[in-house]
Amino acid sequence: MNLRGRNKVSAEFNMSSMTDIVFLLLIFFMLTSTMVTTNALNLVLPKAKGKTDSNKNISVSINKKLELFIDKEPVLETDLESKLLSMFAGDKEKAIILRAEEGVPIEKAVNVLDIANRNQIKVVLAVRPK
Repeated sequence: MNLRGRNKVSAEFNMSSMTDIVFLLLIFFMLTSTMVTTNALNLVLPKAKGKTDSNKNISVSINKKLELFIDKEPVLETDLESKLLSMFAGDKEKAIILRAEEGVPIEKAVNVLDIANRNQIKVVLAVRPK
């Protein structure tokens, strides 16, 4: 008498559906990562190793014409400190990303660094990757 059933359960796992899901996730993340842009001007930055950028920080840009910008908005040098303080408004997690174009005198960058130092704000100098 044969008591064993004719249907045997296979212990194998089909990986084809798993690879389809992995490829779909890969394509999704590749497409969404290209849509992330920074809120800054198109400047030619000095080269350095490392990477600094974040959307929650405030970008201060200085171009070759020595014009100052806060997140693409032009600002006078005399109004820079008051506008930065109003933008930070007690949020100590934010930082200033200083984007000074190549050829800008160091005094202009030091001006922004001095404002940040007086008000205890973190500053990150943005550079191009090598």
